[in-house]
Amino acid sequence: MSARFQLSGLIFLLIFIPCLDWWIIPWVPSLRQTPEVFSGGTSYETTEVPFQKVTVGNDAVGLPIITNLQIEDFDGDGKNDILCCDASRNLISLMKYTDNETWEETTLIEDVAVPAHVTTVDIDGDNDRDVIVSILGNILPDDNVIGRVELFEALPNGTYKRHVIRDDVRRVADVQPGDFDADGDIDLVVAVFGYNRGEIIWLENQGDFQFLDHQLLNAPGTIHVPVADYDGDGDLDIAAIVTQDEEELWGFENDGSGTFTAKLLWTTPNFDLGSAGLVKADLDGDGDQDLILPARDNLEDLAAYPQPYHGCYWFENLGDWSFSMKRISDLGGTYAADVGDIDGDQDLDIVLVSMTNNWYEDDHASVVWLENDGKQNFKTWQIDQDPIHLVTVAVGDINSDGRADVIAGGLNLRSPFQRIGRVTGWLNLGKETP
Repeated sequence: MSARFQLSGLIFLLIFIPCLDWWIIPWVPSLRQTPEVFSGGTSYETTEVPFQKVTVGNDAVGLPIITNLQIEDFDGDGKNDILCCDASRNLISLMKYTDNETWEETTLIEDVAVPAHVTTVDIDGDNDRDVIVSILGNILPDDNVIGRVELFEALPNGTYKRHVIRDDVRRVADVQPGDFDADGDIDLVVAVFGYNRGEIIWLENQGDFQFLDHQLLNAPGTIHVPVADYDGDGDLDIAAIVTQDEEELWGFENDGSGTFTAKLLWTTPNFDLGSAGLVKADLDGDGDQDLILPARDNLEDLAAYPQPYHGCYWFENLGDWSFSMKRISDLGGTYAADVGDIDGDQDLDIVLVSMTNNWYEDDHASVVWLENDGKQNFKTWQIDQDPIHLVTVAVGDINSDGRADVIAGGLNLRSPFQRIGRVTGWLNLGKETP
């Protein structure tokens, strides 16, 4: 057989076989069902607990960036107030409910460069509320030393004195108080998110607003560091969610004197999970503190889209630093969570907000609540789909009617630039009993 004939035959086969496949394969029956393609968003049944939507504080102007909301009785008058981190205006504001059923907003702290979190505590033992601000320095990824821990000492005349506790750190995402060394004063634990470099440190109170550093973990991406007695031994421990190079849940066991043992409680091979925060709560009412983890995609990806692994995860505290994980929601783009008794049945429900749902579909949820049946089986109810791009949520009674309301804040960095909100409230009108 000549070489020319062999070459001609090879060329024929190279052309004929793909053509044959193109013609035959569409007629071949499938041996299994085609897997369902993820739709890119989620919507749910409308809540049976009715809510009235209201604007809380000042109206939205431009593209607001609200990074944190807290509900607490700030001035001790028996009525809850709202503390707001406004990163677009670099300030902390205070919102108070008025007699005409609106919220009066005033500036509490100004000139704080992209505040991530606000915490109040009587740090100096003089029976007033001092204010601690976790400062990012830049809302976008940045590895420069631009973070700060600033403490604002409440003075008798109603003003505040600024104390820069740390200014030699990268972006700070959270600061939480606790007496970790049992010496009678308040120490601090700091989540230094950074970007490619970060850490967790606790600051030992030396008096006169001076603190000594103790590093607990050298890793970037810590968002929240909730403090509680997780092992039931009578002292304060620390939990942390680390979500940059890895996706890890850590516990730091306190021996009672401020010496901590690090414990890796959970990790996942899915480095795109994008854990977005960590909330402590006794969700099952058994007397210990569980952990609630909202999960979404990465904030630095401005084209992020809902993923099938997004939602909310409950870590049940089983004792002895053992936690059992259960996924309890599939809300696309879940970014923040808080707990409260929404339906008045004496157990804790969960409220979630979404940052990266598929907002081109008008019915996809931005606010939901998970109804706890008392046995930690959860049903998801949709509260609203407007506004969108929500990254912080708080649950509490904001109008003094005895019911748990919901407030949420928007971080408007992504398209679509519509359904814009700043701080929005949903007043709980109460579930009618049959």
